[in-house]
Amino acid sequence: MRREASIMHLDLDAAFASVEQRDKPSLRGRPVVVGGIAGRGVVATASYEARAFGVRSAMPMSEARRRLPSGAAYLSPRFEAYRRTSQVVMELLREVSPLVEQVSIDEAFVDLAAGGHDCAVPAVTELARGIKAGIAAATGGVTGSVGVGTSKLVAKIASDLDKPDGLTVVGPGCELAVLHPLPVTKLWGVGPATAERLRQAGIRTIGELAARDLVDLLAWFGQAHGNGLFRLARADDDRALVPERDTKSVSAEETFGTDVADRARLERELDLLADRVAKRLRAAGLSGRTVTVKARYFDFTTITRSATRDQPTDEPRAVVELARRLLADIEVTGGLRLLGVGVSALSEFAQDTLFPIGTAPEVVDPAAPEPVAAEPVDTAWRTGQDVRHDEHGPGWVWGAGLGRVTVRFEGPLTPPGPVRTFKADDPALHRAPPPDWH
Repeated sequence: MRREASIMHLDLDAAFASVEQRDKPSLRGRPVVVGGIAGRGVVATASYEARAFGVRSAMPMSEARRRLPSGAAYLSPRFEAYRRTSQVVMELLREVSPLVEQVSIDEAFVDLAAGGHDCAVPAVTELARGIKAGIAAATGGVTGSVGVGTSKLVAKIASDLDKPDGLTVVGPGCELAVLHPLPVTKLWGVGPATAERLRQAGIRTIGELAARDLVDLLAWFGQAHGNGLFRLARADDDRALVPERDTKSVSAEETFGTDVADRARLERELDLLADRVAKRLRAAGLSGRTVTVKARYFDFTTITRSATRDQPTDEPRAVVELARRLLADIEVTGGLRLLGVGVSALSEFAQDTLFPIGTAPEVVDPAAPEPVAAEPVDTAWRTGQDVRHDEHGPGWVWGAGLGRVTVRFEGPLTPPGPVRTFKADDPALHRAPPPDWH
């Protein structure tokens, strides 16, 4: 457990259902269930409108249908759409800190101290508010709940205390006051069987668990599980964040209060960012060959330009020179809301010499996101599936069967759209990628 609240946990709110409601305006405000919609399918995610009727994850879809009123929507998952949204969120988190542990497609821990942030409670609260607002803006309205605490345990539990769109910061010394009134099921490792054994012993809250002797827990659950419960009930958690991959780049960014179109000012900001990156490289004993400049416009459209030199460097002058050349290739007349500089292709040594006089680095195209394997697609139309009609444009499958497919023509940037029915083999109707939300 740390001495300051420097670990943040983000959990997107009903992520799959939220993405569906973003992309399908006719479903906003209505109960939405995503999962296996036929046979013995189960619920993957339910919107908060559906949760009000007691629908929850892992519930049989048949039970969800019994609980929900008419007008509820039951959709097959669109994993490509969820991954695209997740990638945007994780990129924003990595702008906050170089140490991000992505737990799942909609959940991550962030080490705020590793990002050099002030971790006093007021400062970290304001930082978290900004992160939440940035995520909602960049994802077209998908919200996340955030918890910040002195350990992963506390941060994880805190993020669940004020859902949806919540924020809870648990300052140092307040951990037990927050944890102890909560049910034991909030702790990692307390599933149905463990919860039932504790209930039989009269233990329902974390505080009641903390009051029991270690010898009791060891007798009930064995050495490893008993010790784990004993420690967690006392907020004793010193697990480190584990990023999913080694650091591949060092970067610095600046988000402007108002959009900046003055190229001279942008060059000055770029010089400061490049100098900051070079200092971080030296502090980490690293150097790099590839310099990248990132620019984000008012509508959150983001572009990058990269250049690679023959030898790695940690020299500020080398990074500045390359970054300026890249910025010259970026259109700024409409204004930038964010400017960033990064160095990648890292190694643990630096080349002392700069670019030979009269030579220019190779400028390469912006790196595209890593390709995502497409989900298997069967021959039938699936409810919720993205489609495009040659005449009517983009939409989604509202329902299908008996040789017919019904499509609602709308998207994240349109009002609720019209519904039309076609033959299932209509040659003008095609499967389509997920729509853009900005």
